[in-house]
Amino acid sequence: MEFRQLQYFIEVAKKQHVTQAAEELHVSQSAVSRQIHQLEEELGVKLFIQQGRNLSLTPVGRMFLERAEAVMTDLHRAVHAVQEFMDPELGEVRIGFPHSLGVNMVPRIISMFRQEHPNVRFRFKQGKYNSLIQAVLSGEVDLAFISPCPQKHDQLSGEVLLTEELFATLPPNHILAGERAIKLEQLKNEPFVLFGEGYSLRPIVWEACRRAGFTPKISFEGEETDTIRGLVAAGMGVSLLPELALKDCSGLQPVKVKIADQKVTRTIGIIRRREEKLPTVAEVFRRFLMSYFN
Repeated sequence: MEFRQLQYFIEVAKKQHVTQAAEELHVSQSAVSRQIHQLEEELGVKLFIQQGRNLSLTPVGRMFLERAEAVMTDLHRAVHAVQEFMDPELGEVRIGFPHSLGVNMVPRIISMFRQEHPNVRFRFKQGKYNSLIQAVLSGEVDLAFISPCPQKHDQLSGEVLLTEELFATLPPNHILAGERAIKLEQLKNEPFVLFGEGYSLRPIVWEACRRAGFTPKISFEGEETDTIRGLVAAGMGVSLLPELALKDCSGLQPVKVKIADQKVTRTIGIIRRREEKLPTVAEVFRRFLMSYFN
């Protein structure tokens, strides 16, 4: 069965006349008749019956028309999707990011990009480190912001966008809150508020504490940056948070203090499937990111 046969069949069904259908399709009447005949032979049924000078659909012809029109609609949608795929000013960027970047960084970047490309749409997925990697590998998203950015991966290509420092985050009334800088070991007896298992900041904080000679005592665990920050501000413990997580916030706020005895950082990068061409609009967005952070 060919696309042309379905096209001719639908047009004849609409016009109820071979000659008028041929004129609409800009082909000969014999070409239309031949394609309809071949389609009926392939299906093994009569799709039309002659009624005077017109053609009417048989019951099975009416059923087939409904399905054929659905097929053609899906095909036109697919063609349109491919056209959008290739058009840098249309289409959709599917992007993933961790919760810690969803408050400020990602919305700010998207807003700036859409000033230059107002017709581009975005589909978002938030998740933990491993779920974001899986979303890229499975094709659920085209790109994902991730922290830390994997440097070696057989199936992923990663590019570091920025490296940011983590600060000791203390309640406002903490005895060390007025210090410009502290050693991390000064917090060894403090209760810590940390992200739960599976969040990339947790092992960074854990390793920094290990280098300082202690294992953090966890008092609370959270899944959102706002939660961690709020619990610290409320006096539930201390934490280490990146600078981005401490910007542009309102309400009850913790105090950030520089860590003097070691440099605790995290990388933020963008990942995609290795050796696979991105949709044009996603590639435009990726280049925008590299330019923005450079």
